[in-house]
Amino acid sequence: SINGKCFDWLLISRRSCFRAGVRYYVRGIDSEGHAANFVETEQIVHYKGSKASFVQTRGSIPFFWSQRPNLKYKPKPQISKSVNHMDGFQRHFDSQIISYGKQMIVNLVNQKGSEKPLEQTFSKMVNTMANGMVRYVAFDFHKECSRMRWDRLQILMDQLADQQDE
Repeated sequence: SINGKCFDWLLISRRSCFRAGVRYYVRGIDSEGHAANFVETEQIVHYKGSKASFVQTRGSIPFFWSQRPNLKYKPKPQISKSVNHMDGFQRHFDSQIISYGKQMIVNLVNQKGSEKPLEQTFSKMVNTMANGMVRYVAFDFHKECSRMRWDRLQILMDQLADQQDE
């Protein structure tokens, strides 16, 4: 109940059975385009007989890469050089578009250091795919929101506002 108005709010998460695994051990995609640790989360609001739903998905960056654990706190990601990334990448987004429609990718990885090549490759592949149903936004969450500056999320929200309204 908010301001005396009662409604039902449901939050449902569904984890894919494809490429499930623990962090660092399972990354990227397989040849069918299944992203590692893919989760679909649906928010449903029910108020006075009306319903609204919003679906958000998350998963590993959808190309071929790995991050093998070692004695370091954060192992360096390795992008595979011996495989055609676009086939699996295209399959991944074709499946996403069929299931969910237009895609808004929000990439929150560091845009510096060891994660920089992941962000650059992801951005380049989205541009190469040139699909009007897929939009890409990179937001360096760690840089922008360090030291608990959560107000900086407004920068991201402003970038997404038009698509969110759509």
